[in-house]
Amino acid sequence: MECTSVTKKPHAVIVPLPFQSHINAMLKLAKILHCKGFHITFVNTEFNHQKILNSRGPDSLKGLPDFRFVTIPDGLIPPSDINSTQEIPALWQSIYFNCLTPIQNVITKLNQAVASSGDPPVSCIVADALLSVLLEVADEFAIPLVLLWTMSAALMMCLLHDQHVTEKVLIPLKDELHEHLNLPIDFIPGIKNIRLKNLPSFWWDGNDTFVYLTQEAVKRFAKVSAIIITTFDELEREVLNELKFLLPSMYTIGPLQLLEQQIPNNLLRSFKSNLWKEDQDCLKWLDSKQPNSVVYVNFGSTTVMTSQQLIEFAWGLANSKHPFLWIIRPDLVIGEAAVLPAEFTEETADRGMISGWCPQEEVLCHSSTAAFLTHSGWNSTMDTICGGVPILSWPYFGDQTTNCWYACGHWGIGMEIDKNVKRDEVEVIVRELMEGEKGKAMMKKATKWKKSAEEATKPGGSSYANFIKIIKEVLLLKKHV
Repeated sequence: MECTSVTKKPHAVIVPLPFQSHINAMLKLAKILHCKGFHITFVNTEFNHQKILNSRGPDSLKGLPDFRFVTIPDGLIPPSDINSTQEIPALWQSIYFNCLTPIQNVITKLNQAVASSGDPPVSCIVADALLSVLLEVADEFAIPLVLLWTMSAALMMCLLHDQHVTEKVLIPLKDELHEHLNLPIDFIPGIKNIRLKNLPSFWWDGNDTFVYLTQEAVKRFAKVSAIIITTFDELEREVLNELKFLLPSMYTIGPLQLLEQQIPNNLLRSFKSNLWKEDQDCLKWLDSKQPNSVVYVNFGSTTVMTSQQLIEFAWGLANSKHPFLWIIRPDLVIGEAAVLPAEFTEETADRGMISGWCPQEEVLCHSSTAAFLTHSGWNSTMDTICGGVPILSWPYFGDQTTNCWYACGHWGIGMEIDKNVKRDEVEVIVRELMEGEKGKAMMKKATKWKKSAEEATKPGGSSYANFIKIIKEVLLLKKHV
């Protein structure tokens, strides 16, 4: 009887895109599904699996009997040095074109082992939306494929109108794009007052690999069983109202971290996926600071800058005279070590802390944190909304330009720093947020959005209800072929 009961349990194979923010979002979703009775097989690349073991310890991915981690190769030749940082375009392209057979093998092996292991057969695939190519694998095994879109609904709407952008803007302007970055874009439904420079940057920064891979991914969206978007209805209501006509099988389930916080199993909640070792001393340092006094600075897992930009940020923070917690990854500066001037270190010794990585969600929810200087990746945007903290935005590439535009222009919680960053601008904008009337207004708005996110993820809220619906309506149903 016990064995029969186990084999009837739904079994989800979870496949993230192998980048830090995408893994983080997918692991949250996997834990929430597990809490609702799913057996989970979580698929990491061999490279990232080892990076996590290095950062969190040799036992960190042992999992549970019904929550297991497996690995696949990322297809890069030659394989990456474990101490290096993998290049985004090469890795994305490689995993996209090389993931089918490894995932087929994972599912085949799991299904063949049902009799001996007592584990349930695979009943669904939940994959990153940018790996929609796995639709072929789902069809082969006659199981649903649900995609997780780890970016905003607005970005998805932009990409669904790629042909219009290409025909109306990219082709006519050709080599003159950079002279027309302030060109109004008025033909994307649900998105108003946006300019060319606010669209995803790969349309105008010459990154053809990103353009091609996103185009290929989006082509299959209408054919998959469902798409989960990590947002909530109130935050992007206008664009979501338009998007539902293009993608009826769309479910807004976010912020995922607020749903994750409802998991009662502390062991499960302890599963993390950091590729860098977290410095817990950051939280102790924050404990020593006054409420709403610290500027938290983190440009995410992939943003890079020049040594001069690093120095401009450093002296801008120093000259603002406000306490700051700054996360500086070893690979933050392009082609060299991130070295801060000795004078800066001496000047800020009593009010600044530098660290290599930190538990960001806890930092942003800490009572001492008053502002977030960020690259405006979507995960970081969700983190800051959950923390009720306003944003100083320095977008780097991809969706970050669009996220910044929404934070500053629509949600009222952000101010943008020019790409060509200067210390005087950093000092002024930090002081304005921390001391000025505009900063006070932004803090009120940030508190409002935090409450709205919390309401969406409570039982009866829109995100919570959508999560229950997608389980019943999609994930528990066998696909008919």
